[in-house]
Amino acid sequence: MPAMILLPAARRIPDKPGVWREQTEAPDRPLKRGTWDRMADSGQRRVPDRQGLCADPTINHTAERPSERAFTPAVARPTDRARKPRLHAPLTSPLDNKLLASLSRRDFDMLAAHLTASSLAQGEVVYEAGAEVDHVYFPHGGMFSLLAVMRDGKAIETATVGREGVVGAMAGLGLYKSLVRAIVQLPVSASKIAAAPFRRVVASSDPLRDLCVRYNEVMLAQARVTAACNALHRIDARFCRWLLQSADRAASDTLSLTQELLAEMLGVRRTSVTEVARRMQKKGVITYTRGVIRILDRAGLKRLSCECYETLMEQEATLT
Repeated sequence: MPAMILLPAARRIPDKPGVWREQTEAPDRPLKRGTWDRMADSGQRRVPDRQGLCADPTINHTAERPSERAFTPAVARPTDRARKPRLHAPLTSPLDNKLLASLSRRDFDMLAAHLTASSLAQGEVVYEAGAEVDHVYFPHGGMFSLLAVMRDGKAIETATVGREGVVGAMAGLGLYKSLVRAIVQLPVSASKIAAAPFRRVVASSDPLRDLCVRYNEVMLAQARVTAACNALHRIDARFCRWLLQSADRAASDTLSLTQELLAEMLGVRRTSVTEVARRMQKKGVITYTRGVIRILDRAGLKRLSCECYETLMEQEATLT
C-alpha cells in the first residue's frame, strides 16, 4: 500500500478568473504541476486540472464560474442586427416598376432573364459623374437623385427617379459614361441588369430602344424644369414641390430625410431647411421630427408649392 502523505488543512483560492484550485496553508510547499496525491481527511483523489494543478474532483469547476456570474447579464442582449434601424427597402416585384410593367411579354421576358434583385441603402452612390455606367436600375420603390457636381465638390439635384422610371438607360445604346452622380435618396428596392446584356437585349428590340431614348427625354425635361425652379422660386415653394415629387416617387407620405440631404438637394444651407420645415409645420401641412417628414395635408402642400410640380407631372405623362 503506498505511503499516505498528510497535508495541512486546505483552502480554495482563485488561480485565475473562473478557475479555482487547492492550496495548503504552508506557503513554502506549492502544489506541483501534474502531481497526484491523496487527502488524508476525505480519501478523495485529486487530479490535474487544465493547468496541470491538482484540483478537487468533488467540485464542478465549470458549472458556475465567478467571472460568469459577475459579467453575464440576466437577459440576453439584442444583436447588432436587431439594434440597427432598417437601411434597405423591402424587395418587391419587377412589375412594380411602371416601365417594366408597360413592356410586351416578349420584351419583358428577354430582360427578366438577366435581371437580379437589388436593395440599396440611403446615401449609397451607384454612379459618379464621369464614371462608366456598369448597371441599369429599374426601381420598384424608393428614389434615386441625380446630382450635378461642381469642381469644388458642391452638388445640386437635377432630377429624381422612382418606380416610374429607370437609371442608366442610355447604356443600352452603347458604352456610356454618367454625366451626373446617381445617389440613393430614399432606400431603394430595384431590379438591376448589367450594361453588357442590357445592350444586347436593346439591340434586338425596337420598343426597348425607343424606351431608352424616350426616358432620356424625360430626364432632360425634368432637369430643365428643376433648373428654372431653383433659379426663380422661393425656398418654401421649392421645398413643397420637392416633398410632393418625392412622395410620388416613394408612393408614401412618410419620408426619412436628414437636413443635410435636403439642403444638398435644394442647394441651400441646413439652417434654411430647418426654418422652412418649421414654417410648414406651423401651417399644419407636415410634421418633421428626427429626420422623418410626414405629409399631413397633401392638398395644402400643393397650394404652397410652385407651378413646377404640376409641370413635371404633365411632362412625364406626355413622354411616358
